[in-house]
Amino acid sequence: MNLQHLEAADLRDPHGYSVKWHYFPADVLPMWVADMDYPICPAIPKAITERLTSRVGYPKANGDDQLLQAIIADQARHGLTGLEPSNLLLTTSVVPGIYASVLALSGLGDEVITQVPVYHPFLYALNDYGRVTRQNPMLQQGGRWEIDFDHLETLVSPASRMLMLCNPQNPTGRVFTRAELEKLAEFALRHRLWIMSDELWANLVLDGTHVPIASLSPEVAQRTVTLTGPCKTFNTAGLGGGVAISHNKKLLEGVAKGLKGIGGHPNVLGMTAWLAGLQHGQEWLGEVKAQLRANRNLISTFVRERMPQVGYVAPEATYLAWFDFTKLPFAAEVNKTMLEQAKIGFNDGAIFGPQYQGWLRMNFATGQNLMQEALERMERVVKSSLD
Repeated sequence: MNLQHLEAADLRDPHGYSVKWHYFPADVLPMWVADMDYPICPAIPKAITERLTSRVGYPKANGDDQLLQAIIADQARHGLTGLEPSNLLLTTSVVPGIYASVLALSGLGDEVITQVPVYHPFLYALNDYGRVTRQNPMLQQGGRWEIDFDHLETLVSPASRMLMLCNPQNPTGRVFTRAELEKLAEFALRHRLWIMSDELWANLVLDGTHVPIASLSPEVAQRTVTLTGPCKTFNTAGLGGGVAISHNKKLLEGVAKGLKGIGGHPNVLGMTAWLAGLQHGQEWLGEVKAQLRANRNLISTFVRERMPQVGYVAPEATYLAWFDFTKLPFAAEVNKTMLEQAKIGFNDGAIFGPQYQGWLRMNFATGQNLMQEALERMERVVKSSLD
């Protein structure tokens, strides 16, 4: 599987199936929405074809039994144990799980705490459902992003009900350590906060070890809903699929209530793809992670040597780079400038928190040749702005 060199013409398919490659004009390199440009694990289309020749009728309400057991085994590898199928609620994807968790774990007008910058559906869900967002901006210290625990304590009030955590963190790529998570869990327990933990990127850790916050203690587990799914790990975003996990079945009942009538049933082909990835995709995943590390290291070297004016901390997980252009003259319109002058499509930083205007998120799950081309285009715009 050659992941180093990919042709843009091949990725921009003639049918227009990919929103990533057809959202922008043809001369724009799309480095935005989080799906990979790599071919999917060969076991997945094989398993889907076999399922199509078997049954694609309505699935069991709880989902396919084999998949539930495979998810339980995958969680156990990360240290989250003691799960049974009844501790899992399959969803159509992670985002509906985020919205339903907000409904289940907080009420109208309640305050919800989250670190920022953060995956934008966190902020959208809180705004859409009338919750009060209490933002805990992360700090850059010692060459990494860290939680500001002193500031965190100032956010708590009698109206505080919930903590929303993204780990591994999108868009910064932090993988929080056990010690950090223990401190965060102690904070949540002390203030009797419910926890929603989005752990969608857990299998794309490049450095360090993913620790599910619910694995820290039975007390934490009883106050936590963990969300995950296959789409980032196995590059199957269009097939959907997600799961809400909790040792507290009443919390899962609340999430299910939030999805009732609108959540839909699990997609049978999505479940098949997820199972095939978990059972047969580890070698493929190892190759993908090796290429992601190489691309991340390329970015780190390039920025350090050729664009030192751009702020950047190498991610420990995900395939997302988080760039700070706030010291450059075009920071106020950085996304527009990069689109028009560099011909690169990014995610605008402001969607991850309004104070991150001047930042951009880049998807680096592509060929190293395309990554190099994007970086050189960025460099030309940065240098011309400083002339």
